[in-house]
Amino acid sequence: MSEPNRQITARDRLEASDALGPRVVAARVDGRVVDLHTPLAEGAREVAPVDVDDPAALPLIRHSSAHVMADAVQRLFPGTKVAFGPATDQGFYYDYDRPGGSFTEEDLRAIEEKMLEIIEADRPFRREEVTREQAREILQALDEPYKLEHLERLEPPISVYRHGDWVDLCEGPHVPSTGFLKAVKLTSVAGAYWRGDERNPMLQRIYGTAFASPKALRAHLKQLEEAKKRDHRKLGKELELIAFHPLSPASPFFLPRGAAVYNRLVEYIRDLYVQHGYQEVITPQIFDQSLFVTSGHLPGYAENMFMAATAEDMERAAERFAGQSAEALGDKSREGWATELSGTLRFGIKPMNCPSHCLMFGMSHHSYRDLPMRLADFGRLHRFERSGVVQGLTRVRTFAQDDAHIFCTLDQVQGEITAFLDLVYRVYQDFGFEDIRLVLATRPDDRLGGDDVWDRAERALEDAIRAKQLPYEIAEGEGAFYGPKIELHLKDAIGRSWQLATIQADFNLPERFELSYVGEDNHAHRPVMLHRAILGSVERFFGVLTEHVGGAFPTWLAPEQVAVLTVSEKFNAYAEEVVALCASRGLRAVANTSSDKLGAKIRAARLMRVPYLAIVGGREVEGRGLSLRSRDEDKDLGFMPLDEVVARLENEALPPSSRTR
Repeated sequence: MSEPNRQITARDRLEASDALGPRVVAARVDGRVVDLHTPLAEGAREVAPVDVDDPAALPLIRHSSAHVMADAVQRLFPGTKVAFGPATDQGFYYDYDRPGGSFTEEDLRAIEEKMLEIIEADRPFRREEVTREQAREILQALDEPYKLEHLERLEPPISVYRHGDWVDLCEGPHVPSTGFLKAVKLTSVAGAYWRGDERNPMLQRIYGTAFASPKALRAHLKQLEEAKKRDHRKLGKELELIAFHPLSPASPFFLPRGAAVYNRLVEYIRDLYVQHGYQEVITPQIFDQSLFVTSGHLPGYAENMFMAATAEDMERAAERFAGQSAEALGDKSREGWATELSGTLRFGIKPMNCPSHCLMFGMSHHSYRDLPMRLADFGRLHRFERSGVVQGLTRVRTFAQDDAHIFCTLDQVQGEITAFLDLVYRVYQDFGFEDIRLVLATRPDDRLGGDDVWDRAERALEDAIRAKQLPYEIAEGEGAFYGPKIELHLKDAIGRSWQLATIQADFNLPERFELSYVGEDNHAHRPVMLHRAILGSVERFFGVLTEHVGGAFPTWLAPEQVAVLTVSEKFNAYAEEVVALCASRGLRAVANTSSDKLGAKIRAARLMRVPYLAIVGGREVEGRGLSLRSRDEDKDLGFMPLDEVVARLENEALPPSSRTR
């Protein structure tokens, strides 16, 4: 007999249809994945089982593993407070405030053992919907200050989840019981600020991962080991590519070898711009903040912007504060001080190029004959990322993008998208990325413009993808508020996915900046603005590419394409002559003419992943050639005449799509 007033759950519906097998961990309700504990909305139609091996089950497995980890931590280390514990693309983590210090590798092993005990006990997860006051009472009794703070930000319905005696404020979803967690591993520990803000307390973040089977976990752990070897921060130091300094946090220094690769990336894209009708522009870095008000980035984006203060601004601030009493100044909150100070700052450092390109387009009158207009910009951008989220080159505070904005008519959108996709695939093939996935992100609920415009824009993007006969996925509601977009996700050499290229259709900025062109009907019309990038942030792409190739850059990108190594010092003059010849032909060569033994010279060049090693001894001098070894072919190529070596290097110095042989 059913309980009075009890809501029907996904479990109830599956049981009623005899679809609740022992491997079912969740349900797909009208296309949305929920756990078996979740009450069904009135009118729910299709309720289908989700098997433990279904990819949709993985976030539930990982989220549940985070709860089990937190339970284990609090059993082993009483007094530890919990913060956030979500599932991620790679696994899960949970943040802790542990009295008396951080977690050690030994602690992680002990936590893992305790987790196995909890998993073997096979305690069911139970979901309870509670009022805000009930949740507050539970968290106060548990003495969980971080959860209490988070509670005040939540909107109903509010729920807690329990397994055994452990309880957490959580919206779910979770697996039916701890026994469904078959393959869990803790991987590392790091510091993390509460809510990613360095003004908040520093917490300890334990990372872990979980899979549906031990076999999948083993494959992932193998990938993690390979990722450690390829980590661009590690390779960046070993290969003398990049450095960081505390006086400019999260802002990379590109050393000579790194700068050679970075500049070649930019030159490569720049060469393609000439072929594809882009006009490169240079725009200022500092603008009156009214620009960002017009673009809509202020005040909403203010916390991610660097503002620029002049001596005049400081004088204005001093005058403003001089007129206030000590009591008034002392009563100001952090937000109050921020408001006071922001009112005295006139300039902002640009975090993106699009507003400045709108200014440039608006400086002149345009006809439909001028469109499409493709403006490209490698201008340096600055964004204030919290110290808790910056990471190597993949999340920095200063960077450049291979950024471009295309101003066109709505009828031209499909053609521009098609041309962009052609360009993207050519670029990614040159870099050795072969596994590429397209995602079309469609209109969100909160958006600008009428449905008719969105219909045409989405149709243009989708038609362009179909015209190329490319497979794609649709991400419903994940477009920007100003227009739909296409994202390109690619897999690197060890199977990790990265979202790099994107193209977005924007109706918002042309409207806000009142941009127009004169159409064939002799009337003013709004252009469509396409935001597009291929590499994205050059810094981030540099990091991704470094890891993709394991630091062994292809010959056309390598800092040095050939290292000329002398058997003894008496052959130094010929080695220098070879380097000079290479330089005259636009090749990057370096000579090691030190007194080191040849074996040491070879080891040093190999450690730097130089594509070709050229040995110079008596035979090579006499025969006007070089004994060549190829890194990529992993073999000695033997003696080759100097002109053949140069011809080989000249061909490989070109991107693959530009070579004639």
